[in-house]
Amino acid sequence: MSKTPWWCRRDRGIWEIRGEPRRFLHSELMCWVALDRAQRMTGLLEPDDGGRRWRTEADAIRETLLADGWNSRVGAFTQYLGGEELDAAALMIPLVGFLPPTHPKVRSTIDAIERQLVDERGLVRRYIPDEGVDGVAGGEGSFLICTFWLSQALAAAGEVERAKRYFDRACGYANDLGLLAEEVDTGTGRLLGNFPQAFSHVGLVHAARELDRAQSAAVAG
Repeated sequence: MSKTPWWCRRDRGIWEIRGEPRRFLHSELMCWVALDRAQRMTGLLEPDDGGRRWRTEADAIRETLLADGWNSRVGAFTQYLGGEELDAAALMIPLVGFLPPTHPKVRSTIDAIERQLVDERGLVRRYIPDEGVDGVAGGEGSFLICTFWLSQALAAAGEVERAKRYFDRACGYANDLGLLAEEVDTGTGRLLGNFPQAFSHVGLVHAARELDRAQSAAVAG
């Protein structure tokens, strides 16, 4: 019997869900990133066969995610392999270079996330809370880093105006010191969660850089 690859192990994902461990798309995507970047660095390291092994493993993850992470009925890459639920973490697919931002499956995933995970304030929820996945009942706020991910992905795809709308909305929740929390309450607009949240600011910086690049390219073109 063949040994199950290490990257196939079930976990609780980027959001540390309290439900049953699953094969979360984001977790295996990050395994691909680690191997892909390691293989690219082989020219800087002592010569060995590591690069070939890493590329072979990275390609296996890629094939798995393209086959089992994509749900044609939903029209999107889903939260976990074989699932139907959406997760804003799938926006990392173009942001880490797994697929181009203009790839049809990426564009379809972006559109699905806009339809289902954007709240009435124009901010992005990380996913729809569900006891089956999350392990607890109740709602939660929208996540600012997820909104910045969407802005960055849209900018990378050349959708500058759409990207800027999400960027401006998220930035609008900064306090008088320019600081952002982790979440925004959908009903009241109050900041929720960890404050200040470094990841929200990291998302802002990356989205701003991508927007600047996209706007410069649009002017030059």
